[in-house]
Parts: sequence; structure tokens; C-alpha cells
Amino acid sequence: MTISKVKKRVAILGGGPSGLFIYKRLVESNPQNFEITIFETKKQLGAGMPYSQDGANVEHVTNVSDNEIPEIVTSIQDWIQTVPDDSLSKFNIDKNKFSEYRVLPRLLFGRYLSAQFDLLLSQAEKSALATKVCFDSNVTDIINKPDQHEVWVEIGGETIYKFDCIIICTGHKWPVKYEGSIPGYFDSPYPPAKLSFKADHPVALKGSSLTAIDAIRTLARRNGKFLKSETNKLSFQPNDDSLEFKIVMHSRNGLLPAIRFHLEEPQLSADSLLTQEQIVENMVQNEGFLSLDYVFEKDFKENFREKDPAFYNQIKDQGIEDFVGAMMDFREKKDPFQLFKAEYAEAEQSIKRKESIYWKEVLAVLSFAMNYPAKYLSAEDMKRLQKVLMPLISVVIAFVPQSSCEELLALYDAGKLEIISVGEDSNVEPQKDGGIIYNYADENDQPLSVYYKTFVDCVGQPHLSFEDFPFSDLIRSGRISPARLKFKSVTEGEIALAKDSKNVEASEDGAIYLKVPGLTINDDFEVIDQSGNADNRIYIMAVPYIGGFNPDYSGLDFCEEASSRIVESIISNLS
Repeated sequence: MTISKVKKRVAILGGGPSGLFIYKRLVESNPQNFEITIFETKKQLGAGMPYSQDGANVEHVTNVSDNEIPEIVTSIQDWIQTVPDDSLSKFNIDKNKFSEYRVLPRLLFGRYLSAQFDLLLSQAEKSALATKVCFDSNVTDIINKPDQHEVWVEIGGETIYKFDCIIICTGHKWPVKYEGSIPGYFDSPYPPAKLSFKADHPVALKGSSLTAIDAIRTLARRNGKFLKSETNKLSFQPNDDSLEFKIVMHSRNGLLPAIRFHLEEPQLSADSLLTQEQIVENMVQNEGFLSLDYVFEKDFKENFREKDPAFYNQIKDQGIEDFVGAMMDFREKKDPFQLFKAEYAEAEQSIKRKESIYWKEVLAVLSFAMNYPAKYLSAEDMKRLQKVLMPLISVVIAFVPQSSCEELLALYDAGKLEIISVGEDSNVEPQKDGGIIYNYADENDQPLSVYYKTFVDCVGQPHLSFEDFPFSDLIRSGRISPARLKFKSVTEGEIALAKDSKNVEASEDGAIYLKVPGLTINDDFEVIDQSGNADNRIYIMAVPYIGGFNPDYSGLDFCEEASSRIVESIISNLS
């Protein structure tokens, strides 16, 4: 008599880009003894929020091109040849002139990701990997049943499904604070269709990142039009009923993000990461903590020794504070739009000559490389990372697409776009009758309070707290724990605790910890319970809830690397 193996039941909670890469890894591993269920709240797989109408209109573009995207099944260049011409014409794309170096409209890229998911489902069927896809399925809770070696997933508040293992890939989340109750207040620019309104008045944006640029592209089209001259120079003309329209960006440092250029190594990979041996050796030498200075030395400065000796000699004796201070001081002394124009010209030359602006590329490598071992930093180093390094990284590696640059400059030249430096102590005060008052100090430290009828929060995906985690049973049962980092110096910890008892706490054994956003996870993205034990039945790569231990997740590169670690762990644990 033949006894069939009982299949291991695996659930992917969310069918966006994170779920796509998890499923890709599972298909490639060809585990025929698995049974996979994918729960998706929408009716489309692959696109997620950023590449569907939840996060994009026709005018929104990616900031990565075909050659920068990790391999899925087929390249965009091959896929684009299968798309009907009438569909491509909506995005002004000619398949015969398509280049792998071109950025794509986000909605079209979403269709590409959906097509890749379909191809993976076909591959799974051929290899007998059982897969069930459940659309319109909202995960309302997760119940861990360790005594039964199961995890239960609650859908729609009533139906329960039972699994051996789940991966939480629920994607982006913008909490609603005032939107809907305060007229003219928007907690985020998503979905962008809500910003398609007439604004015959100044509109305030908080932030100047890619999220702010999304809002700008939509608001500008509703309140005017972009025109191209015979020399291809773009200009902006406001509508007759929006003559007072203007966008005012409010930025902590008053800087615009950097611009896309030619990348020598377009895809970030595990090759950029410190080895486990390097991490362990450094932690042994550093009282059990990974040194941020060591990461900066190995993953940033050392990259220049051979490829750019002149730059290496310039920075070889600089620490993090010195380097960031010099870079930020240079940027802050320049008028932001004049610097933006200069960097646009520099980026154009980089692309034309196919020569990287190497220090910016290596800064992106550093951002990617420090993401995974950040959980081993001391609280002191995490505070340095957040306060010193991340502001520079967030500006330099945004990689604004050229078409967005041209639109921002056209708006600026028309007197319809401005950026104000508001510092760290600024605050937004919602008004009960509508709009907000922006409170900040000007360049002479004089306090200002400016009223705006319309306000859009464009700071990007926030790192959400442990208390914001939506699956309450895991919190109640202690199956997950809030992320925190220990202070290396008790004295430094005591000083921090006296200043900030909200974000710093003392334990019973006298150690002092910095609370950071989200959940505690290990290197395999397994959740850690309140006793400090990893749970190999629950994995998470939903970026809003792991920001404390992964401070700078990097889009599809993050999906590629995280999915590899997770699926290797699943196969190892479930075999």
C-alpha cells in the first residue's frame, strides 16, 4: 500500500510585490509536498499598492528601469512585445523603441508584475505545486496554535483557514488620522485620484520625497497643463480657474531628492552584505554589538579604494558625522532648485556616457547593506543612524526620474512650486473648520504660523509602532514582541531615559533599551515572541511593521533578498 505524504500548508497573506517574490522562490524550489494559498484583498495579483490605482495614476512613473529590476520570469523588454499597441499608446510607449534603461509608468509596471504572477502560477501547475488564490480576502486576524502546530488565518472576521506556516506580505499602510474629518486634510496622497481637484490657492505638502512628487504630478495636471517647446523644454500653464494655484513643499532640511543617473551595478544583491562571519567577529570585538562605524567602513569607504582612489583619499579619515556633515553642508548652502538643475545636468551626462556618479551609487549599497544587520546595532548607533545617516540617504538615493525633474523645474520656473526648510521642531496644526496651520521657524529662527486651506502629508510610508499591528490575537497571546535595542553604555541609557521616557525603557535587570518601530524579528524574518523565542510558523515582510529592525527597505531589491531568506528558512523548517 502506498502512503501519500501530507502536504505542508503555506499561506501568503498579500499578493503584491512581496507576495510575488515569495511565491517565485517557492515555485523555483519545486516543493511538491507544499500546498500554497494566497490571500489578496483586491482582484489583481502582483501590483500591490504602488503599481495599482491604489497608488498610481497614468502620470506616475517608477524610479527603476528594466535593467535595475531583479529577475522574475521574463524581462520587461520581452513582455512589452506582447502588450497590444493600443494599450501601450495610452502611456505613449512604442514597443519598437523600448529601452531596458527606460523607467515605466507605474500602472503599466503593475500589469507586468501581474503577468509575471500568472506565469508563475502556470509554472506551478506544470510542476504539481498546488496553489489556491483567494481574491477579495481581507485578513482580519492571525491566531497562533502552537499546541496544534498550526497558524489560523481569519478572513473577513469570520472564516478560519488553518496552515502550517504563513508569510505576512500585507504591504503599505497609511493610518488615517484627520482625513475625512478635517476638510482639506489628506493623510497621504494615496490613492492619487482623490487629489484630482481644483485648487485655486496654495497647497501645502509635508515632505519633498518621491511621495511628494507623486502628489505634485497629480495636482499640477488638475490645475494646469505642461507644454513642450520646439526645443523640448517643458513649461507649465495654470488653468484660468486655478491662477492662484501653487504647491509649497515643507522639508526638514529644505532639500530636494537626487536624480536618476547611470548605475554601474543596477541591481543590489546579497553580494553587498556583510558576511555572517564578519558580523559575528565585529560583535565579539564590540561588546556584543555590531558597530555602525564598521559597517560604514566596510560597505561604503572600502568600495572606493580601488574604483575611485581620489575620493577614497578625500574621505578615508572621515567618520560618519564628518562625511554626512560635509555632504549636507554642501547641499544646504546651495539654493535647492539651482542644485536640482545642476544635478539634473550631471545625471543627464552620466546616462549619456553610461558613467556612474559612484559615491551616490555606493551610498545606495550602504543603505541596502546595513538594513539586515541593523538589529545588532547598539541603541546609541541606531540613534546615530536615524539622526545622522538616514537624512542623507533619504535625499541622495531617491533617484527621481528625469520626467519628474522636468515637471518640477517647469512648475518652479512658472512660480508654482516652492520648498521651505522647516527644521525638526515644526508641526502641523489641523483646523476644525478645515485646513491646517504650519508652525515652524524661518531661517532667522523667527516663529511663523502659516494657514493653508489644503494640506497633504507626503512623508512616505511611516514606520508603524507595535501597537499599530493589525492582528490583535498575536499581541494578546504574546506571540510577537515590540522591537527594541539595548544601550551599550548604561550611563548613556540613563541620560536618554531621563530625556525620553516614552521611547526609552529600563528592564528589571538594569539594562536600558531604545524602543524602535514595529516587531522584533530575526535574520530569517521570523517573529520573536515575548520570551525571546523565534516562531518558525510566522514570517513577516510587511514593511510598515518591521521598520525598527529594517530601517531602510529598498523596494524590489528588498523583496528579492528577504524572500530568499524566508523561503530557505521555510524549506529547512518544514522538511
